[in-house]
Amino acid sequence: MSRHALLGLLALVLTTSLAGCREPERVESAPPRPAVVVQPQPATAQVQSYPGEVRARFEPELAFRIGGKVSKRMVDAGDRVRKGQALAELDPEDVRLQLEAARAQVVAAEANLQLAKTERDRYRTLLERQMISSSQYDNADNTYRSAAARLKQARAEFDVADNQATYSVLRAPQDGVIAQRAVEVGQVVAAGQRVFVLAADGEREVLISLSESSIGQIAVGQPVEVQLWSRPEERLPGTVRELSPAADPLSRTFAARVSFAADEQRVEIGQSARVFIRQPDQVPLAVPLAAVSAEQNQSFVWVVDPATRQVVRTPVQLGAYGQDQATILDGLEADDWVVAAGVHILVEGQQIQPVDRQNRSLSLGE
Repeated sequence: MSRHALLGLLALVLTTSLAGCREPERVESAPPRPAVVVQPQPATAQVQSYPGEVRARFEPELAFRIGGKVSKRMVDAGDRVRKGQALAELDPEDVRLQLEAARAQVVAAEANLQLAKTERDRYRTLLERQMISSSQYDNADNTYRSAAARLKQARAEFDVADNQATYSVLRAPQDGVIAQRAVEVGQVVAAGQRVFVLAADGEREVLISLSESSIGQIAVGQPVEVQLWSRPEERLPGTVRELSPAADPLSRTFAARVSFAADEQRVEIGQSARVFIRQPDQVPLAVPLAAVSAEQNQSFVWVVDPATRQVVRTPVQLGAYGQDQATILDGLEADDWVVAAGVHILVEGQQIQPVDRQNRSLSLGE
């Protein structure tokens, strides 16, 4: 009888164990967790914004036309200059010596020409008296012509040296502001080496940098708006005037110049500004910033399949960022449903329960 009791007890233990093994299966079949989903909205109010710096329309690099040692520097960066104002000066001693040497060459050439003329006239008289041959006269005449050419060359060299004497002083070609200074007193410079950069008075522009993703969406002549940091309440109309054909090797951005109309007296070189660019022919979509993730330099969002309610990782091309939205240029349709929160814990193919921001269930098929 004790054997039957033992067998019954063993059967009871096995039944309990099997029941315990089946219990986790009921735990794993948990319902899909709720997730806030939204549909992309037209980003009609979104504009691309780029920080920049106010620059002059014309910024010539100023340099000496001859080489030498800088003996004087009259201006510094930020100084306002007038047309014809002296900016820097080279040591004039070398130029003075060259001018004296050229003047001496002229005097010598004049004396040589006078001697050759006298000889030619004497040989002409002798030829008329038939006391010399024609070839002897021809030699004297050629000597005279050579002396006349040498005098002409000496005078030209003197004129060049005289001009170079004025080149030792660097003057402003027009009114403006010294934007950059590249030399100091005592420095030896070569002809054509940059000494100053002049920001000429007149038109003003804003220099901005464009990313590789946005350079194809902006064209020369496109209208924009310019906002100066000192006048945030005002937006000035402007135009994209120039786009760089090549990217900067360090920043990998493309330089662009935006011209705008403004009172020159109220706009200073170097002021901070911001350029706003709209895309009139394109109305991109926008999603909340929290909906966008990135991995290995590829941005993506989680799109919900309306039929299965499973999430699908969808690559997208981003545009400009707003305060709480991101512009989507490519990858989404207006009727897609996108997970807007908790995207960092989702996995491919995971099933969710779509809800709105008031935690109300959504029927994605509607």
